[in-house]
Amino acid sequence: MKVNRRSTMGLALIFALSVGSTLTAQQTSEPATEIAPGAVSSSAKKPVPRDPNIGQVTQLPLPRYVSLKTNEGNARRGPGLTHRIDWVFTLSGMPLKVTAEYENWRRVEDVDGAGGWVHYSLLSSSRSVLVTQDMAEFLMQAEDGSAVVFQAEYGVVGRLLECDPTWCRVSVEGEKGWVHKTALWGVGADEIVN
Repeated sequence: MKVNRRSTMGLALIFALSVGSTLTAQQTSEPATEIAPGAVSSSAKKPVPRDPNIGQVTQLPLPRYVSLKTNEGNARRGPGLTHRIDWVFTLSGMPLKVTAEYENWRRVEDVDGAGGWVHYSLLSSSRSVLVTQDMAEFLMQAEDGSAVVFQAEYGVVGRLLECDPTWCRVSVEGEKGWVHKTALWGVGADEIVN
C-alpha cells in the first residue's frame, strides 16, 4: 500500500496540535524557528515611524487649535511643574495652537507665537478665534455685499461656530455673523468646521 506523505504530515500536525505539543524540524522537513513565549520576532522589533502631524499622546492632528479653559494658564519652559514659567495666559476662551504633546502637557502658542508647555487640564477642545483685523465686518450671509450684523476690533475673541473654505461663522457676545477667514486667528486656512 502506498502512503501519501503529505496526508500523514497533516494527521501528525492535527494530532500534535490537539495534545498541545509541537512538531520538530525533522517531522516537518522545515527548519525549526522557535520563539520564546513573550518574545518578539526580529521582524516585529522594527520601530514604526511616528507621524509628526499626529500627537503621540492623543492621536489628534498637530498643529491643532484649542482654547484656554480658565482665566489663568501658566506656560512653562518644559513639560512639568519643575520648569520655570515663561508666560501667563490671562483670557479665558482665547485660542491657542497645540504644536506638541508630552504625557499630560501640551506645547501651545498664541497669535504672536508666545507660549510654552501647559497642562492639558487648562485647555478645552471648544473652538474660539481671535479677530486679527481692525473693525472686521461680520455679515448676515457668507457672501460679500451681505448686510453687516456687527463689527469687531482687533483682539476680540469669539466662539467659532462653523467654517467653509473662505468664511467662518462666529459668535461674539451673543451676536452671530460671517466673516472672512483671513480676518481671524485660531482656524487653519484649509480647515472646514461643521
